[in-house]
Amino acid sequence: CFSRNRVLSLMLLDLYMAGNRAVGGATIQSSTSADWFAEKAIDGNRGLQQLHTGCSSTLNETNPWWRLDLRDVYRVSEVVITNRKDCCAEQINGAEIHIGNSLENNGTNNPICAVIPDIPAGESNNYLCDGLEGRYMIIHIPGDWKILTLCEVEVYGYLAENVALWGKTSQSSTYAGSEPEFALDGLLNSWTHTNEQTNPWWRVDLLKVYRVNRVTITNRPSSYSRINGAVIRIGNFLDIYSNTICGVISTLGAGATATFSCGGMVGRYMVVQIPGNLKILTHNSVDSSC
Repeated sequence: CFSRNRVLSLMLLDLYMAGNRAVGGATIQSSTSADWFAEKAIDGNRGLQQLHTGCSSTLNETNPWWRLDLRDVYRVSEVVITNRKDCCAEQINGAEIHIGNSLENNGTNNPICAVIPDIPAGESNNYLCDGLEGRYMIIHIPGDWKILTLCEVEVYGYLAENVALWGKTSQSSTYAGSEPEFALDGLLNSWTHTNEQTNPWWRVDLLKVYRVNRVTITNRPSSYSRINGAVIRIGNFLDIYSNTICGVISTLGAGATATFSCGGMVGRYMVVQIPGNLKILTHNSVDSSC
């Protein structure tokens, strides 16, 4: 059986969505001082008139943190933090803003958007995150005997949306009913599959031109080495080789997922192709971010 599982996953950022993404999110913090609950940092009240009822606060502890679950993956452009206006404005000094999809170490292993040197009492400072992508936004103060108080947290960015889901798929050949659209069905127990041939390929027509920032590939759980050497291309040409290479999959483990940065490549088509003779292309899912 020619079983070769290739997964191509494309996610699109909708550049037309705006607004404070913190609203409607879920919050948690490392500890809670009295009734200074985590959710008070996203209640729309910057706490400047009613400090004790409008702000969150941890206890005095080691490495306090506050985390926001945005409930979806966003490319975060900006975070706005409002500091307390009373006795202890300096407590925010040194806080780190993290954005990402990991909950490891309470989310503090995610990339850092910014480090807060200080925020004057009662003021709001803006921090640019340059499109860092993630579901979670974490504010963390490293060190002993620290208190983290937040009177308001605002997050601005754009929703990552899987544009491949609405695309039109095709492949160079089809083996045993393993159709090209199986790469977009979200199922791990189905996959596309070409015949054994020279330079097999799989393509999604996104139906309009996008600026592609990221392509994510998930490999099949068996016969996984067959994806090795696959080339990812983005462009506007039906001729595969006229499109620009985004990345090359050197190796990818069984059932593993890898993300390739395309740096905003412009194109209507995204292609996965394996160069060489007697090759089989098979994949499981596709995700692309613009």
